[in-house]
Amino acid sequence: MSETEDNDILEDSDTDGGDVEMADMIDSKTVQTCRTMPKGSDVPIVDFNGNQDFLFFNDGKRRIDFVLVYEYEESKNGSNKKASVIRRKKRRREFFEGSLMNKGLHLEMTQSVVDEKLFFVKLHMPFDVLCANAEVLHIKLPIKCNDLRTQSSKHNCCTKPFYPNEDVIGKEPDYFTAPFRKDLLNRFQLKEREGRELFTPTMRSRMVYYILSRAEYDIKGENKKFGITKLLAGGIYKAAYPLHDCRFNVKSKEEDCPNERYLLYSEWAHPKNFYKMQPLDLIRKYFGEKIGIYFAWLGFYTFMLSLAAAFGLGCFIYGYRSRESSTWSKEVCDPDIGGQIVMCPQCDNNCPYWRLNTTCESSKRLCVFDNFGTLVFAVFMSVWVTLFLEFWKRYQAKLEYKWDTVEFQQQEEQPRPEYEARCTYERFSPITQSNEKVPYTACGKCMRVSCGIGTVLFWILLIVASVVGVIVYRLAMFMVFSMQLRSDLNRKELEPFREYITPQMATSITASIINVIIIMILNIVYEKVAVWITDFELPRTKTEYENSLTLKMFLFQFVNFYSSCFYIAFFKGKIVGYPGEPVYWLGKFRNEECDPGGCLTELTTQLSIIMTGKAVWNNIQEVLLPWLKNLMFRHCTQVGSEKAIPRWEQDYQLQPMGTLGLFYEYLEMVIQFGFVTLFVASFPLAPLLALVNNLFEIRVDAWKFTTQFRRIVPEKAQDIGAWQPILQGVTILAVVTNTAIIAFTSDMIPRLVYYWAFSVSPYVENSNHTMAGFIDSSLSVFNISHFDDKTRPRDDIKPIWFNNITTCRYRDYRNPPDHQNPYQFNVYYWHVIAAKLAFMIVVEHIVYFTKFMLSYLIPDVPEALNEQIKRERFLTRDILNNSQLTDLIKPIREKLQTDVADFTELEELL
Repeated sequence: MSETEDNDILEDSDTDGGDVEMADMIDSKTVQTCRTMPKGSDVPIVDFNGNQDFLFFNDGKRRIDFVLVYEYEESKNGSNKKASVIRRKKRRREFFEGSLMNKGLHLEMTQSVVDEKLFFVKLHMPFDVLCANAEVLHIKLPIKCNDLRTQSSKHNCCTKPFYPNEDVIGKEPDYFTAPFRKDLLNRFQLKEREGRELFTPTMRSRMVYYILSRAEYDIKGENKKFGITKLLAGGIYKAAYPLHDCRFNVKSKEEDCPNERYLLYSEWAHPKNFYKMQPLDLIRKYFGEKIGIYFAWLGFYTFMLSLAAAFGLGCFIYGYRSRESSTWSKEVCDPDIGGQIVMCPQCDNNCPYWRLNTTCESSKRLCVFDNFGTLVFAVFMSVWVTLFLEFWKRYQAKLEYKWDTVEFQQQEEQPRPEYEARCTYERFSPITQSNEKVPYTACGKCMRVSCGIGTVLFWILLIVASVVGVIVYRLAMFMVFSMQLRSDLNRKELEPFREYITPQMATSITASIINVIIIMILNIVYEKVAVWITDFELPRTKTEYENSLTLKMFLFQFVNFYSSCFYIAFFKGKIVGYPGEPVYWLGKFRNEECDPGGCLTELTTQLSIIMTGKAVWNNIQEVLLPWLKNLMFRHCTQVGSEKAIPRWEQDYQLQPMGTLGLFYEYLEMVIQFGFVTLFVASFPLAPLLALVNNLFEIRVDAWKFTTQFRRIVPEKAQDIGAWQPILQGVTILAVVTNTAIIAFTSDMIPRLVYYWAFSVSPYVENSNHTMAGFIDSSLSVFNISHFDDKTRPRDDIKPIWFNNITTCRYRDYRNPPDHQNPYQFNVYYWHVIAAKLAFMIVVEHIVYFTKFMLSYLIPDVPEALNEQIKRERFLTRDILNNSQLTDLIKPIREKLQTDVADFTELEELL
């Protein structure tokens, strides 16, 4: 426990008597709550009945809706600080449990069968309390069967194998729903008055957690301290969670157990089901809407990736098959063309001259990704992302209606307990036309937001500094590899690798690995900073909290993951000067040039390393670590196999869900979405890699939530939150980045300019358009006598074949040394620049116009769904209002009937 938490516990004097001995507690079978609680508010201690799948109190009637776990601490020395802390924690725990009973919850305690110091407090919410809290939370319940669904739910023989077995996981009944009202209880679909049929276990757990988040554990004057979150952080309770309904791999034999966990594992989380669609209704029913919407989005994204992966694989196959036949790769590899072209050194003093045909393999690799198929694929992906977002909005709208989350945020979401606890100021609300409590003034809110923005900007600058550090590493190591690598590869045993390993490639690979390590380290540190800043800002609702944290983390992750890719794509090799006058960084390091095969190859390498490294690291965190922790916990605490362990203790041995919940699951996928869309022009296989990863990711997440984690506290969610506008922003940026990659990173535009303009007269004596001669036209000439002492290669590293050669070549479009304006940009350069700018402007406008038209033509909400929503609202209003009117008129009607009967009887007598 931290020093801050110690001070919080010891903030006032302890006035309780000595500790209650554990033996006395067990003998008396009761634990007294705080003496300020009503008399008789005791938590009974009961013995475990030996049934390890039992989900009820010992009376077999009251269902366990939530479990609290604490460790009994014994200290007989009342003078030291530790004893005071223990007494204080005990008193707060008792006060908290008394508060829960005052709010109507039933409590029952059981001692652990594994560790005698652990106690499990089981909570049950009775029906009356459920009804009261259901009204507060605006929980929607069924009022009438949906009479609008006419389509058959049976799958045809082609698609049926890809869906869960309907005989095992039946279809959820479809109802019209309305916010619960206790005074209209008889109008809801209620089978049993104790609430087992009306309120699902997920609803019950959600309502219990709502009370736990607001129950007081200490009162000092007018200041109230409340919330299970603070008690967990202070170590007063060790855990708080709802129960899984059974073991994941063994079906429960209890009558009232739905065995939903077992069904989810066998039909969803098991690896054998990797090809099947997900049972989203059952996922939502068991884990809540927030988990359900995540898996719905992940499944939809994976399905859409299959289309992009198929198209990208086709482009890759086209590039692979055409790499040998492309004119420019043939010229590079031809001994009579590329073998006769002497290239200038790419660093000062320590780099030798080299022949162009030594980059034959690099040139072939470049042709795999830099071809006309890639251009078509980049345009296709620009349209694909629009279709993905538009169709997701439609699918999400259907889920909102089906899962009763329409207008959830406006009607149901309550303020966070942390926000309510700080409400000490008043302000006038234009909505309620009255004063309301707020935790800060307008000036205070501005200060908090400014602090958050400043912190995020500082960390982004820190990332930029780390990127600059990696660039300096690249510049320094390139010189080292240029000196050492070539001499090492001249050895006979390493001769086969000489064609594949270049100094640029070795530098790029090692820098990418270092960059991945820096990314992971900065992520760990920044997470804590982002959470602290968001806590300081004090958002009102949990949705606002998550959206604020999401924006901070994504801005950081965006710069962290993509900065190196942006450097390679748009800055590396762009401002290098020419051999006689190179450009230097910091006046010392010569600016880095691209690999002889082009910067596109290095960008592909960077993407593949980061995507692979990220996937491996995430799987270690998501799969291996929880499994090892659970294994170690069971090994350290498990008793003999002859002892039955109760359901609540089995769940305690699992891992808790992190404080950020699904944040990292979404972040992983959105970062992947960025790699798939932002730089897809350089790597058409990215969608295929993402597809394979996601097929694995869905089952890993399902396995993790079902088998390795305690049951998550169910939460409602209307959509994917702040990730939706982030995805839209990425898609807009993707159009710019991909057109820029094709224009400025690949050789696509220079080839087109040469083919259509410079391969025919008046520039050459040729009447037919051709790519022959493109390599020679893309290389400028440098007179080696123009080297100065700082840049001239050493004589001892000159190749043997370098005799009587007066010029060398380099990649650029400049005038030859005998021109009246030597080494200035030539006419070809300005033609290429104009073509690149024209390409960007035209393609961007065409793609943006196509995106706009698709967005306009595809409505966010289907027309049929709109009609269903209107129909439900009409029926809800009609049923509930008529019911209320009937209840009001009923006594009047009965009175009139009585009066009429009396009058008739009197008339007969007269």
